[in-house]
Amino acid sequence: MLIMYNIVNKVSKAVISASTSFSQDKKKALNQAIRDEDNENAIWVLNQILENYNISSKSKFPLCDDTGIPHVILEIGEKRQLSGELLDQIYRGIQKGLDNLPARPMAVKGNDKERLSQSKGLYDSASKIYPAPFLIDTGKDNSTYKRKIDDDTLNIHLILEGGGPEIRSKTYRVFHKRSYKNVLNTALSWIKDSLLKLGCTPAIPSIGIGRTHYEASSLLLKSIAYGNLNIQNNLENYITNQLNKTNIGPLGLGGKTTVLGSFINIGNQRASGVRIVSIRPSCFVEPRTATIKL
Repeated sequence: MLIMYNIVNKVSKAVISASTSFSQDKKKALNQAIRDEDNENAIWVLNQILENYNISSKSKFPLCDDTGIPHVILEIGEKRQLSGELLDQIYRGIQKGLDNLPARPMAVKGNDKERLSQSKGLYDSASKIYPAPFLIDTGKDNSTYKRKIDDDTLNIHLILEGGGPEIRSKTYRVFHKRSYKNVLNTALSWIKDSLLKLGCTPAIPSIGIGRTHYEASSLLLKSIAYGNLNIQNNLENYITNQLNKTNIGPLGLGGKTTVLGSFINIGNQRASGVRIVSIRPSCFVEPRTATIKL
């Protein structure tokens, strides 16, 4: 029982941490953007965002009213095991964290048809927002964000995904035409369109490119969990620079800072004329992540 109590509490605290705090790389990128901006409206917005971060971190209030849908990546080494009991503890911890945050009640009641139409209303409890299916990462892929996972590793990565960016996300096929730039520029065109409609820039867009829709979305999710704005490769810098030329700016008010950086995770590919690309525009409160090492 002690083990269950500890893991449930650790996961609960991680939910609260992900929703109320921001990473040092993101803080550094935001401060740099404030120094680089010359648009007065953009500078004002960026300073307000920074103040919001600081208040949220100190008060433990959520960064955004949309407290997000929990997503979990389990990073596991060869000598560690997953059990149904551990998975149940993670679920319990997420429920406890959502209630203690407190998260916004968003879970829809009813049967299949009623949930689709939202005709039965919402549950009052935030803990009814069950997490998305868990993703297991063993480090066996060949992706940009591939990690060296030691035999004794067992990490729980928690990500809270807000609804606004999800509405403006996209997963679809791209004919590569034997040009990686054709793939990237197509993804860029999707992101530009999504950022124009997002309303809560600056963003940190993420891109996953794989062989199937599931794989591309999984690669995108890993880039959100593992990405670091202090470590940007040439392709990520290309995406960032192109998007910052759009002059969309913070909250769409113009300026140099449409995005703070970007994450792109390119996985295994198959002999085909098609690449499956998944994009997510994110928003200025994301990524909202936390990691537990067991």
